[in-house]
Amino acid sequence: MTNAFELHKGNLPLLISMPHPGTRLTTEVANGLTERAKKLEDTDWHIPQLYQPIREMGASILSAGYSRYVVDLNRPADDKPLYNSATTGLFTDIFFDGKPLFEAGKAPDEQAKAAILENIWQPYHQALAQELARLRETFGYALLWDAHSIKSVVPRLFEGRLPDLNFGTADGTSCSPELSDALLHASADFTDYSKVLNGRFKGGYITRHYGSPQNNIHAVQLEVAQCCYMDEETFVYSDEKSVPFQQLLTRLIGTALDWGKRHYG
Repeated sequence: MTNAFELHKGNLPLLISMPHPGTRLTTEVANGLTERAKKLEDTDWHIPQLYQPIREMGASILSAGYSRYVVDLNRPADDKPLYNSATTGLFTDIFFDGKPLFEAGKAPDEQAKAAILENIWQPYHQALAQELARLRETFGYALLWDAHSIKSVVPRLFEGRLPDLNFGTADGTSCSPELSDALLHASADFTDYSKVLNGRFKGGYITRHYGSPQNNIHAVQLEVAQCCYMDEETFVYSDEKSVPFQQLLTRLIGTALDWGKRHYG
C-alpha cells in the first residue's frame, strides 16, 4: 500500500485537501468489486486538474492516491456517522445510489481493513496534520480547504439537483463566520453558478476535526457539482466548462487568502 498520497508543500498559509480523487485499489478490493464498481464512478474526478491554478498560486496540495472504495479518508477511523440522512461509511460497500459495490462475500475482511487504516488512512491524516502545523507555525494561522465533487443528481443522497457550490463549515464551527460570508459574497459575482452554505453537505470528518478557529485553523469544505467542469456520464474533463469555473475558484481562494491577511495581519 505505497503512495497513499501526494503532498506538495506550498508557500501560502493554505492547504488544499483532496481525499477522494484517488483511483488506486488494494488487491482485496480490486478482486471483490462488481464490474460496475470497477469504473469507480463515485470518484471526485479530476479534482487535482481543476485545482491546478490554485497549486500554481502557491497552495499546499494533499491528494489521495487510493479510491474511496478502499477507504473514505473523510470519515473518522471509528466510522461514527456524520450525517443523519443517507450516506456512505469509512469502508463503504455501496454506491451513492445504494447498490452493492462488491460481489457477494468478497468485501475486504477485518484484517484487510485494519491494514488499510494503518497504511492508507493514518498516513494521509498524519500528513494533513503535520502540514497544517507547519503552516500555522510559519504564518501564525492556517486555512484548510477540503476539495470535493459529486454528480449533480444523486436521488438517494439529496432531492433534485445539487447547487453548483456547496460550502460546508460544520454549521459555522470550523471557520470564522466572516470567512464564510466573504466566500458567499465573492461567489455572488458569478451568477451562472448556484450556491448554498451548510446545506446537504456541511463538511465531513476533515472539516469538522481539523477546523479550529480558536486555534487559528479555519476549515471550509467545497463540494462542487461535477457538471460544472466535466461530463458526468463519461467522466471526461471539459476545458470549456472548467476554464470559467477555475476563474471562480481562483476568486474564492484569493478571497480566503485576503481574509487571512486582514484578520491576522
